[in-house]
Amino acid sequence: MSSSIPNSAMRDARGDVKRPIGLRLWLSGGWLAVLTLAALCAPLIAPKDPLMQDLFLGGMPPFWVSGAEPGYLLGTDSLGRDVLSRILYGTRLALVVALVAGSLTCLIGATLGLIAGYYRGWPDRIISRFVDIWMAFPPVLFAILLIAVMGPGLISIIIAIVVIDWTRFARVIRAEAMSQGAMDYVSSAQVAGRTRFGTMLTEILPNVLPTIVALLTLEMGIAVIVEAILSFVNLSISTDSPTWGGMIAEGRTSVHQAWWVLVFPLITLFLTVLSFSQLGEGLKDRFDPVLR
Repeated sequence: MSSSIPNSAMRDARGDVKRPIGLRLWLSGGWLAVLTLAALCAPLIAPKDPLMQDLFLGGMPPFWVSGAEPGYLLGTDSLGRDVLSRILYGTRLALVVALVAGSLTCLIGATLGLIAGYYRGWPDRIISRFVDIWMAFPPVLFAILLIAVMGPGLISIIIAIVVIDWTRFARVIRAEAMSQGAMDYVSSAQVAGRTRFGTMLTEILPNVLPTIVALLTLEMGIAVIVEAILSFVNLSISTDSPTWGGMIAEGRTSVHQAWWVLVFPLITLFLTVLSFSQLGEGLKDRFDPVLR
């Protein structure tokens, strides 16, 4: 009697069962792809200039609400600026911060975590003590302090995120590297004459890479949140430039009269952060050597 394979699994040409790409991976990746295209094509697809003001059109509702103005699909804010256009241009800043800050944070934290977890000894003691001291500072307050010292701006935001978040990578990757370093395949590589540095790059790193990818995508979502928080308190870029946090701060003061100014950027922010998180988990499940 032949055994049946669940519908959620597929067989490759050799007959091995392959894990399908999960629905959450498609949905999260699809949303982030749409955001990326929107950010790249914002000058072409934005219906209005995001900075153009028209006080006579202030507080116009979205297109499906009575009293809407043609051409303003998601309505206008109190100054008559198009909400949809401002969300599209705000996407550019959010994704730049997520990509650059997340990548730099990952590079610094993962490198230190690998060194501490695999080499152990005095490198581990120095890095671990430094991480403990660094994590004693409240991250959000530390970021606000750094921005206040360096001044608002895109570079300052990226530096602040990298400075406060590299410890997350260092701690997690250190634990993963220590776990992998105790495996038999590492001992076999050293017996075969491979150097410790070569073993770390060719044996340890590939096995902790799924965890690094999951942390990277999660960090990108955190970077988007931090940028939104800084924008909310007017510590991001210029207050005239469209940012999701700035739109949320403005919409909060007029939520009863113009709810769309708050709701649409808030939904965009929520879906983006959720997509980064789910994308990381989906990629980890897909490419983790233990799960394949």
